[in-house]
Amino acid sequence: MRLDGRRRSGNVEDRRGISGRTVGVGGGILGAIIIGIITLVSGGDLGDVARNVMGNQANRTTTTTYVETEEDKQLADFVSVILAGTEDVWTKIFREEGWGEYEPPKMVLFHGAVQSGCGNATSQVGPFYCSADKTVYIDLDFLKDMETDIGGGGDFAYAYVIAHEVGHHVQNLLGVLPKAHEQMSQVSESEANRISVRIELQADYLAGVWGHTDNEMFRSIEPGDVDEALDVAAKIGDDYLQKKAYGREMPESFNHGRSEWRVRWLNKGLTSGNPTGGDTFSVPYNDL
Repeated sequence: MRLDGRRRSGNVEDRRGISGRTVGVGGGILGAIIIGIITLVSGGDLGDVARNVMGNQANRTTTTTYVETEEDKQLADFVSVILAGTEDVWTKIFREEGWGEYEPPKMVLFHGAVQSGCGNATSQVGPFYCSADKTVYIDLDFLKDMETDIGGGGDFAYAYVIAHEVGHHVQNLLGVLPKAHEQMSQVSESEANRISVRIELQADYLAGVWGHTDNEMFRSIEPGDVDEALDVAAKIGDDYLQKKAYGREMPESFNHGRSEWRVRWLNKGLTSGNPTGGDTFSVPYNDL
């Protein structure tokens, strides 16, 4: 990505120096991350994530002193620039669409574990958005480990991860997220999972809209960037992750969507840039 001269966001809070570090014993960090991603419904109850991770991997929590490396400094700077880009893009879109003034989310950088408005969380759940405090939480180690843990990475792929979580914030501001969560509380677990898939795919679409508009505003996308993001989208599909974790897929427990669906909706947003073109709730489920 071309980011030279871009501004940094003033909405980043650094808690890396005050977090405890959770160290896994047994299944390894890859398994924990996969289980966390499979379980987590962004903005929802983080308790299920903790229970599932703890049930599959013994943990010991130790308090360590965080020391920022040069790579950490560069990543912290990078995510601040990307967050600023989402602020600029969604401020522009909200005004153009008549949605009122855009209220940007906060971003909390943490290391190991963090207390959020949605409960306690560890880095094993991956980046997440909490609707209760309108905040995106991220342990930068997730970005550093993406290549080895899920086999994908690159700056635009990292930006996609952040833009996806900000997409949940946009859904929250527009009333989509609270409405969907209310519906999920009134239906069976399998049907709630299907609603969750629709939420996540729409967030992928909105991440694509951000990428399209950011490129229009700043000429930020370079050759190969889109391929990086689409590759990561494919590798965080429920079917792909479940096969890696369990050797098989369990469609009834999908809550983020198949790899091909995630790629399709992200690419659709990147291609169209239309903020109103991501209605994943009216499409028949099997056609997503």
